[in-house]
Amino acid sequence: MRTESGHDLRHHGDAEVRDDGRALVDLAVNVRADTPPAWLREHIAASLGGLAAYPDGRAARAAVAARHGLPVERVLLTAGAAEAFVLLARALKVRRPVVVHPQFTEPEAALRDAGHPVGRVLLREEDGFRLDPAAVPEDADLVVIGNPTNPTSVLHPADAIASLARPGRVLVVDEAFMDAVPGEGEALAGRVDVPGLVVLRSLTKTWGLAGLRIGYVLAAPETVEDLQRAQPLWPVSTPALAAAEACVGPRALAEAAHAAHRIAADRAHLLAGLARVAPAGLRAAGPARGPFVLVRVEGASAIRRRLRDLGYAVRRGDTFPGLDETWLRLAVRDRGTTDGFLRALQRALTD
Repeated sequence: MRTESGHDLRHHGDAEVRDDGRALVDLAVNVRADTPPAWLREHIAASLGGLAAYPDGRAARAAVAARHGLPVERVLLTAGAAEAFVLLARALKVRRPVVVHPQFTEPEAALRDAGHPVGRVLLREEDGFRLDPAAVPEDADLVVIGNPTNPTSVLHPADAIASLARPGRVLVVDEAFMDAVPGEGEALAGRVDVPGLVVLRSLTKTWGLAGLRIGYVLAAPETVEDLQRAQPLWPVSTPALAAAEACVGPRALAEAAHAAHRIAADRAHLLAGLARVAPAGLRAAGPARGPFVLVRVEGASAIRRRLRDLGYAVRRGDTFPGLDETWLRLAVRDRGTTDGFLRALQRALTD
């Protein structure tokens, strides 16, 4: 889906590792590499005996509500966060939606598909891609922002995002990667004091469940009702419901917290390695707080092709509004994988 600005809003990282990219080491997709863990696979497999019955989401919905300290009326389970963007675009009666870019492009794509004219607020590299609340038009009645933001890896202060709330405005915060941030310090999930707040969460990134499709929406009960009416019957499968219930339990939350600290250490290792090749003309945007890093380098398209020849897939950045062909996004991986990638990158930069 190419807009008037020339950005392909439907391009995602998985395109880099399909077909002839299947054998590549994947730094293009932001799904945790060592997932799903064995205990989660076994839990999901145990749910298959119930496939003859229609899905019953009550237990999973209650578990998500309890995880965030909310009543169940404020929770809607979805087939991944991507479905939630489609529901918002179709169900909400808005006149001037605005998307804060660079960020995940699916919200804008869904809004455009639903016939909405979409305004853009472009955050600037010279400002560290940090949010300037004053840049958002006062008459915007729907504002979408990611936190931490894909692809910039910027973690915006919760207070700055909350300051965007207005009477008559829906404030959508995509927190798909928030559980990869140690302590989730800037999360808005669970807040009920921010008018019009809609928080989206995904369970596919941290738990490696992109093929299962499971996420959820946290919002005021009336908003949840509006979105639910736009859903088809039984939108979330029984295995996905089993995964949702398991992934918000105490064991899973402890494991996710541990993984978040490991990701932070692995990201620091990647950034240190990138700094060593910086004289070759590469620089990382920062400070990065997500499980991915955005880098700028001249000739990025050619470098991405060289990396493919060397066995590594990375995400092109030019499909994100606000970025151009000089940007690449790199997923954070374990140190061994990162060291191999850095050696390949050095070759790609100097060949």
